[in-house]
Amino acid sequence: MGKGKLRKFQDMDRMPNVFQYPYGSLLGTDGQLQDAPMKGRWRKDIFHHDGPLTLELGCGKGEYSLALARLHPERLYIGIDIKGARMWTGARQATDEGLRNVAFLRTSIELLPLFFAPREADEIWLTFSDPQMKNHRKRLSGSMMLERYRLFLKDGGTIHLKTDSNFLFTYTRLLLDLNGIKPLMASRNIDRLPPSTDPETLEALSIRTYYESQWRERGIDIKYLCFALSQGPALKEPQDHIEPDPYRSFGRNRQTRPAPNGETPA
Repeated sequence: MGKGKLRKFQDMDRMPNVFQYPYGSLLGTDGQLQDAPMKGRWRKDIFHHDGPLTLELGCGKGEYSLALARLHPERLYIGIDIKGARMWTGARQATDEGLRNVAFLRTSIELLPLFFAPREADEIWLTFSDPQMKNHRKRLSGSMMLERYRLFLKDGGTIHLKTDSNFLFTYTRLLLDLNGIKPLMASRNIDRLPPSTDPETLEALSIRTYYESQWRERGIDIKYLCFALSQGPALKEPQDHIEPDPYRSFGRNRQTRPAPNGETPA
């Protein structure tokens, strides 16, 4: 590990708004994974506030979590990522600004049921997640991950997907359609949302991360999906072939399958 990264990890160890729990730190003396000490206690012991709790998964530098926390001081936000060197930027900025309604958790997203009790979280943001075109098990909007979210997201909690990836957008639409989940909102280009769109939604979507700016500079439309995730039968995984994003490396050609709304993937 480089000196710069080491310094950032040490700095985060001293920040009261950062919680670092790599896999090994959750192993008990019996070698089994143990619940983290803040599970079920985020509002009471960490934030000392009873507001709605939003998680940003794969938060990177925490740009979205920070921006949302500024917009809504009455709500609580946690940016989650395994890459601490990036997270340090957002955590340091939150500390410098004195933002008390945002925290950062460094751990694997697969381990989140160890950190959050049933129904503890109110909503989830997935912002420019890796589409994982070769492995559906790792997709943050995939059936396996949604089943994990059910373990700690309130029944009917909202999931927001904001992405540059036509592959991920189309895949998620197919998954929702297969499982009878009707999107609350779906757009292939957020710059063309109707004037009747809820102002709070427009405000949240106006936040631009570093990656979003990069995709926009390349002329790529930004897509958005919003849906409620309720408890119910196990989610089924779509088997459709979806054309991979042309600007990402991918080893196999796949047959194009139109999205459920009848549009052909761009």
